[in-house]
Amino acid sequence: MQRSEMLESLKSDEYDLLIVGGGATGAGIALDAAGRGLKVALVEQNDFSEGTSSRSSKLVHGGVRYLEAAVKRFDLEQLRLVYEGLLERRRFLNNAPHLSRRLALMSPIYRLWQIPYLWVGLILYDLLSLGRGLGASGFMSAKHTLAKVPFLNRSRLTGGVQYFDGQFNDARMVIALVHEAMRSGARCLNHCEVTRINRDGHEIAGASVKDRLSGENFEIKARTLVNATGPFCDLFRSLDGAAKPLLQTSSGVHIVLDRHKYPPPEVGLLISETEDDRVLFLLPWEDHCLVGTTDLPAQITESPCATTGEVEYLLRHLGTLLDPPPQREDIRACWSGLRPLVQDPETKGSSQLRRDFLIKEEQGLFSIAGGKWTSYRRMAEKLVDRVTAVRKLKPLPCRTKRQPITGLPAGVVLKPLAKQTLDVAHLQNFYGEAASLVAEMTAEAEGRLHPEFPYLQAEVLFAVRYEFACKPLDVLTRRLPLALLDYQATLDALPLTVQIMTAEMGWDEELAFAMLEETRRRLHRESLAELS
Repeated sequence: MQRSEMLESLKSDEYDLLIVGGGATGAGIALDAAGRGLKVALVEQNDFSEGTSSRSSKLVHGGVRYLEAAVKRFDLEQLRLVYEGLLERRRFLNNAPHLSRRLALMSPIYRLWQIPYLWVGLILYDLLSLGRGLGASGFMSAKHTLAKVPFLNRSRLTGGVQYFDGQFNDARMVIALVHEAMRSGARCLNHCEVTRINRDGHEIAGASVKDRLSGENFEIKARTLVNATGPFCDLFRSLDGAAKPLLQTSSGVHIVLDRHKYPPPEVGLLISETEDDRVLFLLPWEDHCLVGTTDLPAQITESPCATTGEVEYLLRHLGTLLDPPPQREDIRACWSGLRPLVQDPETKGSSQLRRDFLIKEEQGLFSIAGGKWTSYRRMAEKLVDRVTAVRKLKPLPCRTKRQPITGLPAGVVLKPLAKQTLDVAHLQNFYGEAASLVAEMTAEAEGRLHPEFPYLQAEVLFAVRYEFACKPLDVLTRRLPLALLDYQATLDALPLTVQIMTAEMGWDEELAFAMLEETRRRLHRESLAELS
């Protein structure tokens, strides 16, 4: 369905649910609700997964650090979160196999007393999976550890303890969820901002919406409104007069290291000893080393940026872990995401806040806040259960526990994927069943966007035609993760990307130039160039 058709549908129809927010939670709710036979609309003020949902650590996990907190504090609630996280981890990997995979992780050991401490904890992690584990944890010698991560600091290294979790492509997962929701009848549109919540007396009547691309204002009629805006949850609630905040927001900064100096290791690293008791990860991701993350209180903004202090924090810890220690010039990209954490007045710091979620109903406005990526499906199920119970709807049963997430756009006809000179593994990992469709489009746009990356010019066409991409960064940050991997390579690929989008979308010369300059400014603002 074209954007113009989607707009007309949103203007003319009436919906059981209008979901505001196009990240993991909103897209998951759209899929669950549409699959139960409800009439669903979803709008997102920016691009799908533009915020928190595309700026995660790319892990599907039960929560090793939550398990440690549960044991230390005899906290059964944290233990429950780990158990439920491990259950959802298995469902996630089963439902979206082309976007997720098993990942081996290791904690290096520099003190002998750490061996039993870490090993016992990870054995408990395995046991909690109750047969849904991804592999048994075990001890590795120093020699074996260095074979897995050659640039690890050898000084005093005793060995490592290995365990398994999952890794996934977060931004593409959101796009796949949106596709599946639309195949079930949902209407989803990005770059549309809710400007007012409309009521008929005390009852929800819908919302006033502004198309951020055209500037057009219109109304969407809906009997129930779902606030799935992540870090913006409390700001959205304020449109309806709500005052008491539900969230405390923190920033999560990640950096990507030069792959020529620090090639992606065979296993990910979990570093549990930091100055503020956080857990850091060094992960293989898209043929690079991804390092994160920080956890500091942060202001809410649409374009969060890393600070000098946050980047230095990561480099400082890497300096004792890696040999040679990474320097500022070894960073190819850095980016920041906001975490919406459920507020708890008893906690002292954001790193100690529970990653659970809550649902709050306020006269037909249902807000869902908190949680983590791994639990997006369960969050959606609980939200739709709550809405249908309160609104006395009679939906079909939830079917997302075993629902494949194919990522296949509605109405396309597929052919077998031809094994040409294309990077078949890349296409299958990104597009699943739709990989052959991307391959066909290489006849219209041949070649790569950048010589050092596998991303194709045809993928820009595909993103515009089938994946709702409207701006260059929709393509270069979320349909393809180039801007999250290499800042300079993104600048190099930008003119060609704009050229392809201009031809496909019919931009005139003035609009094409405006898109080019706006994207350059945005990249500069969010890059290391702005750090001082």
